[in-house]
Amino acid sequence: MFTKVLIANRGEIACRVAATLGRLGIASVGIFHSADRRSAHVGAVGEAVEITGPTPVAAHLDAEQIIRVAKETGADAIHPGYGFLSENAKFAEAVEASGLAFIGPKPDAIRLMGDKIESRNFAEKHGVPVAPSVLPTGDIDAFVAEAAKIGFPLLVKASAGGGGKGMSIVREASELAEKAKTASSEAERYFADGRVYAERYVERPRHIEVQVLGDGKGGAIHLFERECSIQRRFQKIVEEAPAANLDPARRDEICGAAVQLAAAANYTNAGTVEFILAPDGAFYFLEMNTRLQVEHPVTEMITGVDLVEQQLRIAAGEGLSLSQQDIATTGHAIECRICAEDPENGFLPETGRILSLGVPEADTIRFENGLTVGQAVTTDFDPMLAKLVVYGGDREQAASATVDALRDLTLLGVGTNIDYLARVIAHPDFEAGALHTGFVEEHAAELAAGEPDAETRLAAIAAALLSDPDFLIQVDDSPEPYASIGGWRN
Repeated sequence: MFTKVLIANRGEIACRVAATLGRLGIASVGIFHSADRRSAHVGAVGEAVEITGPTPVAAHLDAEQIIRVAKETGADAIHPGYGFLSENAKFAEAVEASGLAFIGPKPDAIRLMGDKIESRNFAEKHGVPVAPSVLPTGDIDAFVAEAAKIGFPLLVKASAGGGGKGMSIVREASELAEKAKTASSEAERYFADGRVYAERYVERPRHIEVQVLGDGKGGAIHLFERECSIQRRFQKIVEEAPAANLDPARRDEICGAAVQLAAAANYTNAGTVEFILAPDGAFYFLEMNTRLQVEHPVTEMITGVDLVEQQLRIAAGEGLSLSQQDIATTGHAIECRICAEDPENGFLPETGRILSLGVPEADTIRFENGLTVGQAVTTDFDPMLAKLVVYGGDREQAASATVDALRDLTLLGVGTNIDYLARVIAHPDFEAGALHTGFVEEHAAELAAGEPDAETRLAAIAAALLSDPDFLIQVDDSPEPYASIGGWRN
């Protein structure tokens, strides 16, 4: 097993990885840009090293600098977390070339599965269902003609894309050429790869993904599925495990297809195979994420398996320490992504400074975050601040406890989607498991917040302040007459 691991990431995922490293007695090294000096992950690791760059994101994408820090601090492995360099094949190659271990899949697997066209072809070759699709050949008329044979609507997608970039729904043949051109331009801008393709767009689909582990020798297991259908602009905001109202036979088929794909690719380490599930029960391969997923805690909560520990053991050469028969699920878990954004204004990012943070505590709650009071929230990084993960004996219990936990969670100083998420979980269609990827748009009017009256707003501010220990200490410690007159000064 490794003796020291550098975590090539920040925020909540860096804290998450550091926790498992600490439990296993493995030393940890963290990195941070000066903009992140007050982030909690800086204090969560054994030692933290400042990295530099023209922007905070550029610093975290500087593979050469990160590998140099790992070598200088005596690390023998690098855990990439998710985002940044986690699915960068060149980074994985550079890590291995430097003599360090990369805690993730092999570079070839990252390349194969990171290319949506190639991964789709690979899945089809190995018997995994894929949606009918067409690839552009440079002849736009031929492209439109072939697409018309599939039928509309279609989804135009970037081959190297992710996060909803380079994606567009096309409902008529007259729109295809222009939308394909726009998607290609966006893909070139974000991914330096303008290749796009079009596949049949499934109306009101569910987004089901399967957590897999592979030993790199054709051995693979699954840890069951997660439901990720609650999305806004193709980005997940609520995930749960297991999926709601999923027929057991269909669950077995989907999980089996995921294992089949991972085994065929000789996949190593943790990965997630994603599928679209149509209302008629048909399912299609969507993509494979070659890293630890943001939503991995819901799988951990229902299986009791620490996925980071499994990543470490596989990367250290121990192979799969679990068999498929070892994996069982109990209960239900729901994860809500807490983001600095304004749901009432198109989910635009919010900025500010965290003034107060109050977190509900229970054995059934995980609040994964990298936050500290006083920390600035800027647009330098992704707007996701934290993850609230709640476990229940069944889905109804988990949903009810999640709403309660969201209502007990306070984060002052920056606008968030906390109240919005509570409305989503409490919605009758969510409670019934009537989920699909257009849920947020379909129920937009019902999920919108009503404007609180002035009395309610003031009561909320007072309650938040009176629940803040730091605020109470400052009040109690103020000498007279200043304690009586408050913050006013002559």
